[in-house]
Amino acid sequence: MRVADREKTAERLLKSSAEKFYDPEVDIDWSAPLVEGLFYIPEQRISLYGTPLYESLSVEQRIELSKHELASIASVGLWFELLLMQMLVKVVYNTDPTSRHAQYALTEVADECRHSTMFARLVERIGCPPYGPTKHTHRLGKLLPTIGYGPAMYGSILVAEEILDRLQREAMTDETIQPIVRMVNRIHVLEEARHVRFAREELVRGMSSLKGYELPYQKWLIGYVSMMITRTIINPAVYAAVGLDVREARRQALANPRFQETIRWSGERIMSFLDEAGLVGKPGMRSWRRSFLIG
Repeated sequence: MRVADREKTAERLLKSSAEKFYDPEVDIDWSAPLVEGLFYIPEQRISLYGTPLYESLSVEQRIELSKHELASIASVGLWFELLLMQMLVKVVYNTDPTSRHAQYALTEVADECRHSTMFARLVERIGCPPYGPTKHTHRLGKLLPTIGYGPAMYGSILVAEEILDRLQREAMTDETIQPIVRMVNRIHVLEEARHVRFAREELVRGMSSLKGYELPYQKWLIGYVSMMITRTIINPAVYAAVGLDVREARRQALANPRFQETIRWSGERIMSFLDEAGLVGKPGMRSWRRSFLIG
């Protein structure tokens, strides 16, 4: 796996960032009305789609569930971007700030600040709670900027970004989805492409300089964090919004082959990359299987 010179890559990404970026406060009409009868995520991506509980819901309840699942995905995405920003700032803290590498890392932090604001405004606009992760996962997340470093740090960033990216790429062209949601998805997809390029190259560089005894820890960490991401993306509290028993709905969702396939599908590209890079394997396999990212 070959990568370009670090400074040349950063220079290109800095130029791209200057030429093409969005301000959600300006580029999105937050006052635009929501369209009655449209979903908020593609219906087949709803976690309960195809289950007995889902069949018991009316069309209105299904749309409402899609709205709350979108709010969960957006607020969990916001939470992970806050962790990402902490990790990037840690990188810059230990890097020459005059390098293009450090300057692009800071540019990415600026991008993520706007994205976090955009996700927060979206949740507010559709009238849902900012679900975020469960309390247990929220507490565990505080450790990640401290214990995460090297390839596993960038790999964790990529798992979160590329899962969300694939879901958004599908939804942004789907006319059954609310226009404001499609616009948010389009902006995030366009800007995240630069972040993915940066993280993929940093991961490969990190693997080439990794000491042998560090590899098991890196494999365990990325597997565990990836499981945390996929198990957190839908906060179980969303099911209460449509009158479902939270415990039973969560059970059916996790056992739902369609939901598991959605997770595998959304992570196909990043899992292929991580496997090729040498980060998928023991001692992280139990977590990878529980994440639904592999069969």
